[in-house]
Formats: sequence, structure tokens, C-alpha cells
Amino acid sequence: MPDLGVRVTDAGIEAAVLASHASAVDLCLLDPGPPGPDGPTWVERRIAMRGPHLGVFWVEAPGVRPGQHYGFRAHGEWDPAGGLRYNPAKLLVDPYARGLDGDLELRPEVFGQVVDDELQGDPYGPADGRDSAAHVPHSVVVDTRAHGGAPAPAANRPRTPWSRTVVYEAHVRGLTQQMPDLPEALRGTYAGLAHPATIGHLRALGVTALELLPVHASASEPHLSRHGLSNYWGYNTLGFFAPHAAYATREAQAQGPAAVLAEVKAAVRALHAAGIEVLLDVVLNHTCEGGIGGPQIGWRGLDPSVYYAHDGGYPARLADFTGTGNALDFRRTPVIRMALDSLRYWADEVGVDGFRFDLAVTLGRGPAGFDPHHPFLVALTTDPSLRDLKLIAEPWDVGPGGWQTGQFPPPFAEWNDKFRDAVRSFWLADPGRAAHGLPGHRVRELATRLAGSADLFGHTDPPLMRGPLASVNYVTAHDGFTMADLVAYDHKHNSANCEDNRDGTNDNRSWNHGVEGPLEGDSIAAPILPLRRRSIRNLFAMLLLSAGTPMITAGDEMGRTQRGNNNAYCQDNETSWVSWELSPWRADLLATVRHLLRLRREHPALRSQRFFTGSPAAPGARPDLAWYGPDGVALDHGRWHDPDIRTLQMVRSLPSEGGPAGQGGAEPADDTVMLLVNGALDQVEVVLAADRPTVWELAWDSTWESPRELRAAAMSSALRTPSGDRTVMAPLSTRVYIAR
Repeated sequence: MPDLGVRVTDAGIEAAVLASHASAVDLCLLDPGPPGPDGPTWVERRIAMRGPHLGVFWVEAPGVRPGQHYGFRAHGEWDPAGGLRYNPAKLLVDPYARGLDGDLELRPEVFGQVVDDELQGDPYGPADGRDSAAHVPHSVVVDTRAHGGAPAPAANRPRTPWSRTVVYEAHVRGLTQQMPDLPEALRGTYAGLAHPATIGHLRALGVTALELLPVHASASEPHLSRHGLSNYWGYNTLGFFAPHAAYATREAQAQGPAAVLAEVKAAVRALHAAGIEVLLDVVLNHTCEGGIGGPQIGWRGLDPSVYYAHDGGYPARLADFTGTGNALDFRRTPVIRMALDSLRYWADEVGVDGFRFDLAVTLGRGPAGFDPHHPFLVALTTDPSLRDLKLIAEPWDVGPGGWQTGQFPPPFAEWNDKFRDAVRSFWLADPGRAAHGLPGHRVRELATRLAGSADLFGHTDPPLMRGPLASVNYVTAHDGFTMADLVAYDHKHNSANCEDNRDGTNDNRSWNHGVEGPLEGDSIAAPILPLRRRSIRNLFAMLLLSAGTPMITAGDEMGRTQRGNNNAYCQDNETSWVSWELSPWRADLLATVRHLLRLRREHPALRSQRFFTGSPAAPGARPDLAWYGPDGVALDHGRWHDPDIRTLQMVRSLPSEGGPAGQGGAEPADDTVMLLVNGALDQVEVVLAADRPTVWELAWDSTWESPRELRAAAMSSALRTPSGDRTVMAPLSTRVYIAR
């Protein structure tokens, strides 16, 4: 019996599909027919498949070649209340299809049950007898046996160590749709990612891994289609093996799915050649078929009681841990197999370097809830094709016990929402409250996040095994405010989503600095603009100079705005696309982010692979981490709990890379960096830490609009300050010092 899906052989194809509760399954081969009044028509040939054997139907089809359109029709009982929805009138997408052609048209014909023109009906009502073939995407045979003379997809993987990894989260279309240096035909495409202009920006910025929002084939929800919107982000999977064709160039789309796949592979190879890894955001937790009354496109028509988690009641209802109406059931072996097969395909055949797992708690749900030893998670961390890739969990879902940050097994890294909340609270929400005389958070929460979040990621056997790099630190992501909007809006402005501003989180921890929304330079409120810009720089300092793995959201380095929309999932327009028009302040911000990432690269103390202990790394060396108050005195337990302390000094020290390492009896050279933070609304006089005689050299100050001011400070001899001397910190500012 062949593997699931369609495989090309010398004689034709082999096809296999899981439909364990069906009485029969037909392989349907579709060939172009004469043009019809409503568009193209298709001539269908049906071939009865053998089986089932262990729930699988299969068939050999001689003479079928790559490029052939196909689908399945499943026969069996129509018993929606009992969880069975077999309806052979519905042409079903192959869950393992390597290519898809055509769009999903959300109209009554694509629903298994009878619905009206508004797509409303009884999900437990009678079956709809109308044929759906003209309104659903067709699976397409793609030959993946050879690489067309190209190198093996994974041959030039950069294999960047976690200690040097900087993640850049981007949308394929949104990143380059407005990039002026790209030929128009390449904008918003896979090929656009591989263009020298795109790669040049990423390399100059200093990022090492491009994390792409979903590139699996996806579809839009009915309520978006009614409003003329689409699911821009793509978190609504139609196929786990097929790339989303709309992101390919028009030329590749015209040539068909094989050309689309080739464009994806070429982009991955080009990014690898530039030293940039490619990570995919994968949505394995649910599909585009929605809730119990949703369309019947693939999984629902083939084996709904196996693929989807149910609540165990009667009539059958879907469990929903994802907020989308359905959740794939990772208690089921076929679901785990499908997910692993998909990941292996993208790793081995396309060559990607890792995955970010959307709502990853759903993928680890067993009979008793989330299980860090779930078979799927164990398989990921042991599979030869996957175990050495970068695996990143979004460690929550919306089901019971859904928040599990820090609970995933090594070698997983995890998005750290505690880091996001602590940084936003300290630099934005707290000053906003303080401006009205209200209390804020204490500095200890921020300090914990700056030091790598050992409280979250240190609970291993043996303890502290994962290290701070397991924490993917972020301040913004695709969902939520952009960095520029965090400092310009107190409230979300999502009316363009046509949900009456109900969508999107209300817990933004943002601060508009006194005026809501954008400001022009001639506005009466223009004096707050420099403080807004400084706040962005403070946020970037925390993100890029903290212990952990930083993730930048595309465009934040250039001050991208979504005009206050904190849930732009359906905005495939300039709201979401990166703007490459650099006004002076945006150019300065870009230079600042490049400078901070350069500091991170150059100083191992900013990239610690182990949790800090507060002890020297070698006899006579500094402690690897020490904390001081504004008076230069080490912080003790009582002062950590003092709500009035908003200023601290964080001193990190690690052996320099490539130092003497003990040769000739010499001790390893230390790399020592101080992060000086003032989160108060007033300027503060600080005594620089003096545990030993040190000359502190100023490497950056968030009051600087541009790193160019570093050169001006050097010319005035204002860069070097001995330990024990006093310096005045501006309100709400950050400095970086290097021990010389």
C-alpha cells in the first residue's frame, strides 16, 4: 500500500487517502472541457479505489502524468449527528496534495448540508446533492522525485547557532509588495524574497532567520468574503503540503503548481546562500473548514470523526481549542502522521530550516489536556529530519489550561509573552499611568525578562538545561500593534475589519504619550514626537540586548504603522504592507536598529547561552550578572520590591569569544556590558557601578535620534566615564556601556 497522497511512478500514479468510515472512495481525474457560460468546465473520470485497509483506500492509475487535476469523492453514511458526513456530490481536496489550482468559492454548493444563499442552514439537516467540483480548488499531481538538476534543497543550510540567531517575522506579500527596488513582477512574491534588494536589507539589518507567516495553501472565511475581505495572514489552512499559489509570480502561477513549488525552493536556496535561514509559521492546529456548519472541502468529507476533535456529545459537536470552530485531534495517530509527513516534506523537499507552531498547545493535547511528553512533541524532537531544525512553539491556545509558556520540552524555543508584557508595561503602560499619578509595575519583572526568564524556562531535568535562548523575546508580532503604533495609540482602531471594533485584544499596554494617533510636525502636540521616538528606541533596546532570542516584526525597524489596527489579519493592503519610504526619523530608526544588532553580534555578554548564576565564569573574573541601583549599590531583596525604584544597572560579563582562554597561564578576557535603564518620568543621577575600577565607554544612548551622535560624543570626549563617577540619565531612557 503506498504512502498517503499521490506519488508519480514510471507507469503513472499511485494514490492513497484516509477515509476509515467510508464505504467507498473514487479517485476523480479532471480534464478541461469546452468553455461554458460561467467559465471553464471539467470532464471527470472516476476510478474506484481499493480498500479500506487500516482505514486507507488506494489505487494505481496508469498513464496519469504530472499536472493532472484530481480530487476524491467519498461514499458512506450521512449521519451528521453521529459525526459522519459522507456526500459523494462534493469533490474533496487531497489532504496530501503537493499542489492546488483554483480558488475556493464560498457558495452553497461547497457545503455538505443544505444551506441558503447566506450560507446558513441546519448542520444536522439533509445532504446537499449539488456538485461542488466547479467551485473548489483541484488537487494537482506534482512530481517531487527529482530536483531538476538543482542542488538538494537542504544542501546549503546556514545552520546558524541559536546564540547568533535573530528572527525576522514577515509576510511573503507584505514584505516586498511596496519595495521600490524590486521589479514590479516580483513584488509580493516568493521570488521577491530572493531578490538582492530584499536580501540586502535583511543582511544589513543583521537578522539571521526569516520567519514567514503561513505559506501553506489557505482560504478565507465566509464572513470575510461577504465584506470583500480576505484572510491575509493565512492562518486558515487548505493544504499542509501545497504552497499558497497566490504568493508566486504570475508567470509561475500560469505554469502551474510545479512552477510555484520551484519558485519557493529557489527562494529558500537564495536566502541560504546569503546566510539567512527560512522558518515557516505552520498552522497544524485547525483547518479552513470552520465549525460544524462549515464547508465540506477535504478532511470533513473524508474522515471527520478522525481528523477533528469532538466534545463527545450527541449530536456530534466539534471541540474548539483554537477559536476557529475546529481543532485537529492530535490524540489520533493519523493526525500526528499527517502533521509529521507535512513537516518532513517542507524540511527535506523544500529545505526550510525550522518551524514556528501556531497555537502549539493544541498539538500537545492528550486525553487529560496538554502533555509535554505528547507523542507528537516526542516525534518532533527525535525525528532525523526534524530534530536538528529550529522548533518554536506559540505556547498557548484558547482551550482549558491553554497557557503553557515554558512547558515545552527541549530543544523547543517558545514565544515569551511575559517578555512582551513586561517590556510594554515598564516603558509604556507604567509611564502612562504615572503621568496621571497612578502606580505601575516594579522593576523586578523587567529584570527577570532581561536576564532570560529563568523562572519560565529553567524548570528542566536537570535544572536550567534549556538556557535563555529558549525564550523567543518579542515586543510585537503579526498580531497586535506595531512598534510605532504602541507609542501612538491607547486604543485599537479596527473598524476596517468590519467587526464593529470588537476583534483584537484590549490588553495592549500601549501609551499614546498624551494624544491619540498620528501627528504632523506642525501639530500643536508635535513636542511629544521626540518622546514617542525615544520610546520606540527603548523598546528595541530591551528586545535586542536582553538575554534570549530576539524576534523583530517586519517593518518595525522602519516605523511601520497600521493606523492603530491591532488585528490586521484581513487587511491585504497598505495597512499591512511594509512601507519602504524612509522619512528622516524612519531612516534614523533603521540605523539605530542596525547599531543595536551590531552591538549584540560583537558582545557575547549580550548573547549568553546559559542562565546567569551571579558568580564569576572564572576565578578573579566579574560575576556573570550583577544588579545595581541608581546609587551604584547592589540591589538587595528589599530594594527589588521597592515600587519607587525605576532605575537600575544590569552588568553582564562573559568570556570574550576568541580570547586567550588560559593560554600561557592568562585568564580568559571578559566581555562586560552594562545596560543602564531609567524608567522614571524625571531625570535621575546615577553612580556608575563600582565593584572594581572600570572605565565605562558609552556605546549607545536612547536619547540619540541616530547612532551618528556616537561620533559627536566621541569628539567631545564624553564617551568614557570611570566607575564611581556620576552621570545624569534623561527621563525614560536607556544606555549601553562597554567596560574598557
